[in-house]
Amino acid sequence: MRKVLIFSLAYFPKHVGGAEVSIKEITDRIPDIEFHMITNRFDSSLPKVEKMGNVLVHRIGFAKKNPTMADLKKFPLNLNKPLYQFLAAWKAIWLHRKYKYDAVWAMMAHSCGVPAAIFKLMHRSVPYVLNLQEGDPISYIERKMLPVWPLFTRAFTLADIIQPLSSYLARWARKRGFKGPIEIIPNAVHTKHFSQEYPEMAINEIQDKLGKEMGDVFVVTTSRLVKKNAVDDVIEALPKVPTAVHFIVLGEGPDEMKLKRLAKELGVEKRVHFVGQVNHAEMPKYLKACDMFIRPSRSEGFGASFVEAMAAGLPVIATQEGGIADFLFDERKDPDKPITGWAVDKDSPEQIAFAIREVMSRPEKVRAVVATAKKMVEEKYDWDIIARTMREKVFNRLFTRPA
Repeated sequence: MRKVLIFSLAYFPKHVGGAEVSIKEITDRIPDIEFHMITNRFDSSLPKVEKMGNVLVHRIGFAKKNPTMADLKKFPLNLNKPLYQFLAAWKAIWLHRKYKYDAVWAMMAHSCGVPAAIFKLMHRSVPYVLNLQEGDPISYIERKMLPVWPLFTRAFTLADIIQPLSSYLARWARKRGFKGPIEIIPNAVHTKHFSQEYPEMAINEIQDKLGKEMGDVFVVTTSRLVKKNAVDDVIEALPKVPTAVHFIVLGEGPDEMKLKRLAKELGVEKRVHFVGQVNHAEMPKYLKACDMFIRPSRSEGFGASFVEAMAAGLPVIATQEGGIADFLFDERKDPDKPITGWAVDKDSPEQIAFAIREVMSRPEKVRAVVATAKKMVEEKYDWDIIARTMREKVFNRLFTRPA
């Protein structure tokens, strides 16, 4: 059986995001490849080696018992990310002696690309695929990687295949000097999970929990509370829309207190509801308890949350920054494409308010757009489709390349 070694900064059961979810969804669907992973441990209650699904996880780095997200930013856990770039490379070289990997797979260029490049320099015959999942602004990522710039450059140029999530990230790969094959393969969603129907009583229960009253309009976001996701722009738009509009914020992050202060300053604190983290199993019910989805991101590599909302049957308001432009098409901005949502410019609360009012006032258009978006998700963004594409266009290609 072929063996593939994955470099990932984090993995289940804690502190996971879209990249880690994609690893699990893809590896679970490719049982004829044996996957291994080197990741940070963080939590001392986790074993150093553990089989999780179809991945044998090797954990390294500093750890403490049951760390919070805040703990990850404090000494010594805050050293894990920079040290990973070198400790993971050493660990990979050591593991390769035992397991003889047939390929290596780096999840994101920053931090994970560096150990993959070091490994590739030591083992030129082992093919290497670089997955680009970055959602932060490219300029920010490149500034962060300046201390290891030569190795960061090699993370791109030594790859045999680069697999970005979007056209936006594919252009970045070319700018970084990669001249080889690029396969754009997006992340996906559990379309059946997010499109499932629930008894009316189950949805009413969520609405009661959120405090929804007759006539209220709930605008929801699922978002890490950080600057790039522009939750602040939605709060600034609230004074410009009817008072019946409430903003439901699902997620946590370092900007939470700042956002709460902003809501209070604008006099809309009673219309902004910070719900906190909602688990994956419950998420579709929360989406279906609301009336529209919004996230006016300032940057985005792909954005699974948008596709999840489309699968759940919500009209979506978003920018077209980064990878969002690959699937969100607007009546005014993309007249030659099937319309799948409402596009706004970044940093534009006025446009957000206009889009909210339009969704509220045009039910027939909303029904048509929602149906088009849902059909697109089912045809292009299901995990079964994505895993099959990864197997055929990436892994098979790596395993059959000339030595």
